[in-house]
Amino acid sequence: MGTGELDREAHVPAGTSAGTPAGRPAREAGGTTGAAGRPHDGAAARRPADTRGGEAAHSVPGTHGGTDALPGTADRTAAPPRTLAEALRNRGDRGLAALLRARPDLLSPVPNDLTQLATRAGTRASVVRALERLDRFAQQTAQALAVAAEPTSYGTLLALLSGDDGDPAVEAALPRALGVLREQALVWGDDDRLRLVRTARELLAPSPQHPSPTGLGPTVAEATSGMSPGRLQEILAAAGLPTTHDPVSAVASLTSLFTERDRMTALLDSAPAEALAVLDRLVWGPPYGTVAPPGDSSGAADSTPVRWLRDRGLLLPSSPRTVVLPREVALHLRGGRAHREPEPVAPEVRVAAEHRPQIVDSTAAGQAYTALATVEDLLKNWQTGGPAVLRAGGLSVRDLKRTAAALDVSEQIASFWLELAYAAGLLASDGGEGTSRAGTATGEERFAPTPAYDEWLDLPAASRWTALATAWLTATRTPGLVGGQDAKGRTLAALGPDLDRGAAPEVRHRVLALLAELPSGAAPDQESVLARLRWERPVRTPAPTPGLPESSDLRSRIAMWTLAEAEHLGLTGRGALSTAARTLLATPATAATELPTPTLPPTALPATPIPATADHPGGQPGPGAVPGTPDAPREPAGSGPARPGPHGHAALAARAALAAGVIAPLLPEPLDHVLLQADLTAVAPGPLERPLAEALGVLADVESKGGATVYRFTPASVRRALDAGQAAADLHAFLAKHSRTPVPQPLSYLIDDVARKHGHLRIGAASAYVRCDDDALLDEITADRRSRGLRMRRLAPTVLAAQADPATLLEGLRAMGYAPAAESAEGDVLIIRADAHRTPRRTPPVPVPDGPPAPDDTLLATAVKAIRAGDLAATAVRKPAPHTGAGELPRTTPAETLATVQAAALTGSAIWIGYVNADGAASQRVIAPVRVEGGFVTAYDHTADEVRTYPLHRITGVAELADEPA
Repeated sequence: MGTGELDREAHVPAGTSAGTPAGRPAREAGGTTGAAGRPHDGAAARRPADTRGGEAAHSVPGTHGGTDALPGTADRTAAPPRTLAEALRNRGDRGLAALLRARPDLLSPVPNDLTQLATRAGTRASVVRALERLDRFAQQTAQALAVAAEPTSYGTLLALLSGDDGDPAVEAALPRALGVLREQALVWGDDDRLRLVRTARELLAPSPQHPSPTGLGPTVAEATSGMSPGRLQEILAAAGLPTTHDPVSAVASLTSLFTERDRMTALLDSAPAEALAVLDRLVWGPPYGTVAPPGDSSGAADSTPVRWLRDRGLLLPSSPRTVVLPREVALHLRGGRAHREPEPVAPEVRVAAEHRPQIVDSTAAGQAYTALATVEDLLKNWQTGGPAVLRAGGLSVRDLKRTAAALDVSEQIASFWLELAYAAGLLASDGGEGTSRAGTATGEERFAPTPAYDEWLDLPAASRWTALATAWLTATRTPGLVGGQDAKGRTLAALGPDLDRGAAPEVRHRVLALLAELPSGAAPDQESVLARLRWERPVRTPAPTPGLPESSDLRSRIAMWTLAEAEHLGLTGRGALSTAARTLLATPATAATELPTPTLPPTALPATPIPATADHPGGQPGPGAVPGTPDAPREPAGSGPARPGPHGHAALAARAALAAGVIAPLLPEPLDHVLLQADLTAVAPGPLERPLAEALGVLADVESKGGATVYRFTPASVRRALDAGQAAADLHAFLAKHSRTPVPQPLSYLIDDVARKHGHLRIGAASAYVRCDDDALLDEITADRRSRGLRMRRLAPTVLAAQADPATLLEGLRAMGYAPAAESAEGDVLIIRADAHRTPRRTPPVPVPDGPPAPDDTLLATAVKAIRAGDLAATAVRKPAPHTGAGELPRTTPAETLATVQAAALTGSAIWIGYVNADGAASQRVIAPVRVEGGFVTAYDHTADEVRTYPLHRITGVAELADEPA
């Protein structure tokens, strides 16, 4: 950005006022005005009043009052602004708060004054970020302003968007779109002199390197720049215009011809049909075409019709072999419309299917229970030591496949459950420092459940579900990316370091908001949801991707994943939003009452506010310096990034508690019994109580899952229970207590048979030995060829020694069909029980925001007041200070400084000082001294709007004010 742009848009010299510049034409007397004070003309119909804002004037408690016109309108009570900084000064505190809320990057750090705020709002990075977050019609409005003459009027802008025939939808939507651009400081000026911020114009205006989204080319004046005067006169003569004496008047005459509809129509009526066909190919863009050289038939256009168009200026040369269609010609051919298809109205989300709300809630509750069971099964499989962590981080492809097979789901769904458990803080890497419950240290870095998993298991089922749901809503981890590749071509792994996408929480909230706008029980059409999201946040260059409906932009992909993940998690049932999900997403006050048609608030993502600094060189006040917060209206849902809820994390916890109460009655009650079958199976007709499920999981193997879980008893499973310290009598009593059917005789025989053999052989450490009171059994083992690999020899009639370790010997004999038991050095039977492995206590992953965090109301109120105070001090009218040049700090001797400060303290007047803080940062301040003693001056600082104490030796000089600030 050049110095000229700063002077034109942001800089306001101290002591100047926002008056009307000399030479500006005055408003016509007696003209009628519309809702915005804009005079009616023939190019624009009556402009409807905008109802987006409620009041015409607002004042934030405890801050500078001001007047905020309705969005999309200009305030006629003040003089027209000459710069963007002056336009911001004319805003009320609500307007400044709305700007900072919509563009939080302007707050880092808090600007010293409005001039600095205007300069920062015009930087390229900030403008690009703001443009990318506009909806489609707001972008089209900005694009139309970029191809219009500057400054332009509201009527001209409306004509560019609606065309010659007019468009009631465009006319009704334009005030809102223009209001959004004004609110975000992308457009400033009155309705008769609208100006697009220079950086935005540079980004959106047509150029050969960066074509305009409108498809328009350069103007006649731009296309003929550098053309010889003789060639201009030839074009005038061929077009039937009188010749002129200079190039400027020639360009003006040609422009006038192209912009007058009747004369332009007559000229085109005389054109050959082939020439009109050439224009038809260029009219909607791109406006550039290649001219074939003589004798070359491979060119894009026939030389004869192109020559006819070039002779009359309807096509102008942009290079030796390229011609361009001037903007004025294209607009005439388009009927005055800048865009082929203006989109003033957001696409409607269509209903694909309708279900009874009770069916939706029941289905969602079933999915919620399945989600809880899946996460529990996943972490139960990993609690004895999960897979190893890759060196680059994440889970290997082989381990992901094993996990998917264990859960009986696809690898993509398995990635979702893994990432969900990780986002909820239930799963993490142990860092090689994890320990088992027995205190055994582990060396290799592995994934394992965290201590929070045990706490999560102790919660009621409804609370466990809300913990997963809230973690998913706020997480920036995007499991749908697993299996893809990053920018360097590396495969993205589950639980890896490169899966954070800052846009994920916002897209999830917006998708669910669209579902909440539908009637209860209505499932949306996926294509219409994606179309709506693309309208609200258009992408620059969508690229087709196989498997995706229209574009492969990240937001559309996240939206598709959101619809699937919400179904897996139980937020939706049969595609429709459940009542529990509506409660989780609503405000606490709304969720506590009946919600026949609840709507999602615009923000539900908690965020950490930015603390204000205590002593900013520009005069930013410390935390808590400003009582009260602005009651600024929030923007509609989906128009900006997700923002904190009404009370941050507390509001989210309150909504989660209410949602848990809604879904709790729909979740199945845990059972305390099973049904034993004669085929050595047990059927659990529903979820089991945790102690029963854990004990049955040791005694039997899970054979199938679904509405009912089938367990199968096998010799190995019974032996596992005996190894865990249970006796046969304990197992019989356990089954008799928890079975609603008699214990089948085959199952009793199985338990007694395995128990009779269990522990008959005893294995200890020699390297290893086998001890048995039955020497005939030992003879049988030594005679078995399968025991040769264990290399056993007889030490005594009842003892065999082996060169294998005890674990290998134990597994080898079990493979041979025996049921040995391990014993300790004292000869006692060792109880072998799976030892739970836990990571050290971990915190859940912190979401990675997409840009600066959204400011809360307290920060906005503090920032607005600081900017107002700094601007008041910067624009105060001062008396000339001795030894001071333009823009320099005042310079006075220490004696003069002390005398002036003491006099100001006696009279209670304000003075202007130059101050250098401990870091060497220089600033100008307006202070009202209260007390001067001990080398310090205590004064009310108008810049910071608080009382501060300054060392006299850090004051470079003082000067009196011509007018004391209020």
